[in-house]
Order: sequence, then C-alpha cells, then structure tokens
Amino acid sequence: MEAKQLRQEIRSGAFNRTTSGAAGNNVQANIVILPKAYAFDFLLYAMRNKKAVPVIEVMEDGMTESMHAAGSDIRTDIPKYNIYRDGVLSETVTDATGYWRPDFVTFLIGCSFTFEQAILEAGVEVKHIAQGRNVAMYKTDIATAPAGVFSGELVVSMRPFKKELVEMVSDITARFPNMHGRPVHYGDPGAIGIPDIMKPDYGEAVDIEDDEVPVFWACGVTPQNAALNARPEIMITHAPGHMFVTDMHNEDFKET
Repeated sequence: MEAKQLRQEIRSGAFNRTTSGAAGNNVQANIVILPKAYAFDFLLYAMRNKKAVPVIEVMEDGMTESMHAAGSDIRTDIPKYNIYRDGVLSETVTDATGYWRPDFVTFLIGCSFTFEQAILEAGVEVKHIAQGRNVAMYKTDIATAPAGVFSGELVVSMRPFKKELVEMVSDITARFPNMHGRPVHYGDPGAIGIPDIMKPDYGEAVDIEDDEVPVFWACGVTPQNAALNARPEIMITHAPGHMFVTDMHNEDFKET
C-alpha cells in the first residue's frame, strides 16, 4: 500500500492497528507534540540522546502538515494517539483534532520499523511481524542525558534472533543511524533492568526459543517515559507501535 493511501485509510478509521510492516518501504516516525514553551527543552533532550530520539523533522507551532508527507494532517493520520496531562496518560484516541492548540510544536522521530524492512529484505524473519503483533518494548535502568525538564530512563524495543544471526542483524541496523542504528544490548534482559522479558511495558510479548537471543534497540517511546518526569501540562504522542507514515523512503536514510 502506498503511504498516502495508508494515511487516508488511517484518517477514515479503516486502518486502526499497528503500522509495523505496513507501507514497508516508507519511513515511519514516532511523534511528540508539545506546547511551544517546552519545545526548546525537548529539542535539547533529543540532541543529547540522538540514538533514542533521532529527530527527522520539527514542525513549527501550529503546523499540521509534514513537509515529508504531502497532504497529511498530524492530528488525524496516526492510528492511535496517547494524550498525557501533567505527565499522566489520560486518554488514547484515534483523532487528536479536538485537543489541538495553535502553540503546538510537533517532532517527528526516527523509527526502528525502517530497519525492520532491511532485515526482512535480507531474508531474516522478524518475529512480531510474522505473528501479526506489535513490537515488544521495555523500560530499562539506563539513564538518558537530561535537558531542562526532560529526563528519564531509556526505553528499548526487542526482537529475538537466532544466535548466529545477531551480528548480521546488528550490522544491518547500524546502517540506519537516524533510525536508532545498532542495538544497545543483546542477551540477558536483567543486565539492563528488565525483570521479565515476557511482560513488556508496551507492545506485545513474543516467544523466545532456546536458540534465539533477545536483541534490544533504543526506542522512540523514550520521550513518553521522560514525560512522566517533565509533567508538561499536555503532551500528545503516538501510541507505541502506531506510527506516522511519511513519503520518504527507507533507502534515503541508509548509509552505504
């Protein structure tokens, strides 16, 4: 499906599930929408934590159409939005129009769904896509670099791979540094503060076979964790796994 058609189906409500594997050749983005008063602190937080928060576009206050998605509307073109008030998740909705304010600044952040396509094209199965599930995501005990009111621990996404494929998969993802790049950890989840691999904080668990290793990447859900500490009066994000699909192509972000 073409990206523009997918956005239209999301806008109409015809598509309301995770975007993992959808419009696979197009760059997908995490989003963070904040009042302008918080925008500088958040941009500084992103710059200090580029692996977790690689910004690919900043939409000026009040703008609703991304320069990377013709005819788009950031208020309607994401399957599910999380609405945070004073750092607390208050609602999950399919349309953010009723919450929109003219002082909102939108950040588009690189997403690991881009490198998933490269892994698939290498002939390697990505388990949560094969099983029709959302990717598993976990809070860790790895601190991010604070900036202004924003601070918190790193959130990671996890994909299991056979032991002999881990190095190859790591090398594939390293070619997408603006989409989280190389993994931050693989192996024992307890080493990064994850108590139970079968109980993700976001997304859905997948089984890990005896010959598979859990591999962890920095995740664009990290700002949602930081919001718990920053407590902005209002903050709108994508619901984990429900991304904004742009007209850009994955290859545009691939380093040769």
